[in-house]
Amino acid sequence: MSALYLYPRWLRAWHWINALLFLVLMYTGASMHFSGGGWLMPFDLAVTVHNTAGILLTLGWIGFVIGNLSTENGRHYRVRVSGFFGRLFVQARYYGYGIFHNAPHPFHVSAEMKLNTLQQLSYLGVMYALMPLLILSGWAFLFSVSLPETLLGLPSVWLVAMAHLTLAYLLVLFLLVHMYIITTGETVTTNLRAMITGWHREDEPSSGQTEEAKS
Repeated sequence: MSALYLYPRWLRAWHWINALLFLVLMYTGASMHFSGGGWLMPFDLAVTVHNTAGILLTLGWIGFVIGNLSTENGRHYRVRVSGFFGRLFVQARYYGYGIFHNAPHPFHVSAEMKLNTLQQLSYLGVMYALMPLLILSGWAFLFSVSLPETLLGLPSVWLVAMAHLTLAYLLVLFLLVHMYIITTGETVTTNLRAMITGWHREDEPSSGQTEEAKS
């Protein structure tokens, strides 16, 4: 069994605060979309809470980017070009087939690289594409009175609203997949414990598995 300290305190704090804010945004967003009622928050209150959580999410995302630029955590998001498509295929095959047939995981976490190629692409797409677009559309919604009447020949507020809603749905889908992937460690709770304690633990791979992961 190996133990690696891969999740520094700042990253764990950001992760759980970000998760809480996103859940608040989901709940208040649904409350606004369906105009409150029942188990949903009253519309006016939902607007205030949603805007506040959105501002905090923006600050958190900026902190995440700064953290990756100023600490070693950023190296885990750098995709190696050599052997890229081979690693991507192997990892996709594992998640789509091997994991359901008790196949050994083709990637083993190390101090140099804690994310496999598919995870790198997913997190890069989410944190450096979808999240900033969601934030920008949210701020555009917040200051919609300053938008032009039309954009691309369509009502600007409607266009921003549809973009914001679509991005939100995509991030909710990512959240569901993320929650599933959490359970695919050595045990169901291995990955969850790592994001709580900072320490990743797994059985040492054999020499053959190590060479396969590097290829």
